[in-house]
Amino acid sequence: MTRTVLFDEIGGPEVLRLKETELGDPGKGEVRVRVDAIGLNRAEALFRSGAYVYPPDLPGSGLGYEAAGVVEAVGEGVEDLAPGDAVSTVPRFLMTEYGTYGESTILPAHALVRRPDGVDAVTGAATWMSYTTAYGLLVEFGGARPGDTVLINAASSSTGLAAIQVANHIGAIPIATTRTSAKKQRLQDAGAAHVIATEEEDLVKEVHAVTDGQGVRLAVDAIMGPAVNTLVQAVAPDGDLLFYGWLDPTPAPMPLAPDFLGRNIRTYAFTELTLDSSRLHRAKHFIGAGLSAGSLAPVIDRTFALSDVVAAHRHLESNTQFGKIVLTVE
Repeated sequence: MTRTVLFDEIGGPEVLRLKETELGDPGKGEVRVRVDAIGLNRAEALFRSGAYVYPPDLPGSGLGYEAAGVVEAVGEGVEDLAPGDAVSTVPRFLMTEYGTYGESTILPAHALVRRPDGVDAVTGAATWMSYTTAYGLLVEFGGARPGDTVLINAASSSTGLAAIQVANHIGAIPIATTRTSAKKQRLQDAGAAHVIATEEEDLVKEVHAVTDGQGVRLAVDAIMGPAVNTLVQAVAPDGDLLFYGWLDPTPAPMPLAPDFLGRNIRTYAFTELTLDSSRLHRAKHFIGAGLSAGSLAPVIDRTFALSDVVAAHRHLESNTQFGKIVLTVE
């Protein structure tokens, strides 16, 4: 028996319950992992509340995309992993099929990656959703190069902080935005070359001031909503604007800059990278090298015990965190 976080109805954090479950043995292509740490993502709060891109399978739905632990057993056909291997998950599954919130879990082997030596479980659990997203946005699809200016909004999120580090790792210049100046110094300490408090400063004016009036070469947007019409004005003509989140559910207009010069605008889905073997291969090597070199290092906001999962989700939804929230498993 193992303890697993499940929920029987959609709702707030209070619907989450820690229950004894019978896990069994891994099937073909699967691996059973003893979980040491679990990374929390906003996607899981949306899934729990019924607002995610696909609904939970109720009653008795599990959840969770990220975890780190040790392989306990492997199923038929799994040849590249063995009991005792330290691993992390790369989110390549639906939460209606697999989940990571538990003391042990069964996962598809294709969603596991060995942790580099010296990378602890908390770091391993906090890495792959954020850094794969940031790598996809800036490198695979954004094409950022050394010297390019990159605008990153919602910058105090785990993905925003990962994007700052990825930008610095490739020699780009990260410009972070945050609502107020309360987190400004922390974002500068985290590697942002410039920080703009959007409720206190004029975004477009400040961007043009630090880019010699040119605008940024790339902007990555986690928010959308009506603010896209302002954001596009901060992007240089023929620059790129990538949408990857929807924190503001208000309908977003088609963004048009007042100069009517073209920008390259597209949405980016995490699965465009994780379900493409060539892109994922590059991402794994990029992130693994960054972790080993120390240039990529997840910022941990706070850790909670697995038994405190309700409090952890309340903190996740408070929007006060700076970096990644992680559950630890005794």
